[in-house]
Amino acid sequence: MPVKVSIVEDNDRVRESLASLIEGARGFRCVGAHRSAEAALKLVPEEKPNVVLMDIHLPRLCGIDCVRKLKAIEPDLLVLMLTAYEDDDLIFQALKAGANGYLVKQTPPSEILAAIQEVHEGGAPMSSNIARKVIQSFHSAGPSESPTETLSPREREILDLLARGYTNKEIADLLSIAFQTVHTHVRNIYSKLHVRSRTEAVAKYLRPQ
Repeated sequence: MPVKVSIVEDNDRVRESLASLIEGARGFRCVGAHRSAEAALKLVPEEKPNVVLMDIHLPRLCGIDCVRKLKAIEPDLLVLMLTAYEDDDLIFQALKAGANGYLVKQTPPSEILAAIQEVHEGGAPMSSNIARKVIQSFHSAGPSESPTETLSPREREILDLLARGYTNKEIADLLSIAFQTVHTHVRNIYSKLHVRSRTEAVAKYLRPQ
């Protein structure tokens, strides 16, 4: 089955270029392309994409608010931010809203496709400069209460593997358990840590104690 992708981008040229890229790539299908957050909120739940490519700066409602509202409707929806902005505050707002990855628009087409596939498989891709900003924030964070105290031993084991970059499928294979079991553990981890994305869960786990 192809990976179904919806696009939310107000720049016509960029939106059409992304749609053509996805439609022309084997194993991918573009199921929607929207100029505004309002249109996406109405149509994306009907399109049922596997992954949403989301711009941040949209007319009226911004992409970060769109992510937050979409996640409220479809909690398991995977969202990959694709934006020209590398502002620290915007990055963390997007991740806290539930984004599963963050790429800059200068990312080569082949890497965009690879990132969509990675998100679909349970990963959390980020452009290298974005990843550096996230890691720097962990290093500069102050002491905090251990976030894993409420987790079961299996949940801590899975969170450690998530932090090491393993996808849900790879974790299932490594631990010899069902993919759906891993998915259930991950949802429980999110609930116990009060987060809405893999990236935010790993951020809490890696934050210096």
